[in-house]
Amino acid sequence: MPSDLVPFLPPDATEILVVLFLSFLVGVEREEQKTEHYIFGGVRTFPLIGLIGWVVARLSGSQPLPISIGFVVVGAFLLTSYRHKLTGSGTAGATSEMSGLLTYLVGALVQVDLLWIAATLVVISVFLLEMKEWLESAALKAAPEEILTVAKFLMLTAVILPLLPNEDLGPIGLNPFRTWLVVVAVSGLSYGSYLLQRISKPQGGMVLVGLLGGIYSSTATTVVLARRSKQENRPHLFSGSMLVASGMMYLRIAVLLGLFNHTLASMLARPFLVLAAAAILVGWLWTRLPDPSHEKVERRYLPRNPLELRAALLFAALFVAMMFITRFAGSRMGASGVYALAGVMGVADVDPFILGMMTAAGGTTPWGVAAVAILLAASSNNAVKGVYALVFSDRRAGWQGFAALVTLALAGLVPIVWF
Repeated sequence: MPSDLVPFLPPDATEILVVLFLSFLVGVEREEQKTEHYIFGGVRTFPLIGLIGWVVARLSGSQPLPISIGFVVVGAFLLTSYRHKLTGSGTAGATSEMSGLLTYLVGALVQVDLLWIAATLVVISVFLLEMKEWLESAALKAAPEEILTVAKFLMLTAVILPLLPNEDLGPIGLNPFRTWLVVVAVSGLSYGSYLLQRISKPQGGMVLVGLLGGIYSSTATTVVLARRSKQENRPHLFSGSMLVASGMMYLRIAVLLGLFNHTLASMLARPFLVLAAAAILVGWLWTRLPDPSHEKVERRYLPRNPLELRAALLFAALFVAMMFITRFAGSRMGASGVYALAGVMGVADVDPFILGMMTAAGGTTPWGVAAVAILLAASSNNAVKGVYALVFSDRRAGWQGFAALVTLALAGLVPIVWF
């Protein structure tokens, strides 16, 4: 409660100080935007609006009707300001007027002891106001088809996901809700990387490609870096960036384990975090070593949008197939069958196999066997990426990338001793 912040002051005095402080933050931000053109409000107006909201809520005894009437009255004044702005320039934004309405509500929220909500709204509004140029730039970089893709994916997530049955069905215990939730989580991680790569382009170099690309797909990133190395005489830069991407793969797997299987996460989080940190640090240090060429290498590659419905449905199908295969291997062939499958799965995308192991662990597959299988799959994938580096890179970058990734693969097998 606001009254607890300063115990030697009366409760009302403390609330007034809080309202003044929060409203002043918004007013300072708006004051900075004032130019020769008309802009509503500043460091005096917004605190006054916040105080009006507090007084109305105080006099009304927190009844919603008087607070709503006060909101309409303040809105009418702000509408007058906006109309004046339109007559002066013909086109005008309503950011300051909307900030004024929010400030009124902040004052009322503080009075009804909703300080956390009031402070959160102020922080969010100040961030949005200050990040205007960055947000507008990001919006301009987003292609219309990508916005439509996100809208479709959100529709499937927000509308269809809650309708799916959250229970095990069929002989393999398929849970439709959990299956699609896995798809949403994996696609969400990849999409976060995809957005960061689009927004930051062309800033940053190959190390940033490795960091963000490793979240998206370390295998695809390794192939892209390998092919690009043939155009640049920078073997240390490209081989080190490949190692960074594989380090991010371990971090990505650790996040997925933490989301969907806390038992496996407790078993594998420490070795995965150590492997991720070591690969990223060593890879970054390796990129700092001198190369024959010193020319700056600009980023060019942008991955495909991972939220395309076809890609999401394909991943869901692969995940269901891996659930069936892993459970079959665990129940019919035992640990040796699971380990063999883990080694083979490293050739392709390991996410479906690892997520399949998460669902089978503790059931058809013992916890220790599942943990070892995940470690084997990750190491197998690193070894395969080493081969990709050797095949697709120029000679020096290829051998360096191969040596680094195979070394990481061997290091990834060390934790098996504890299982």
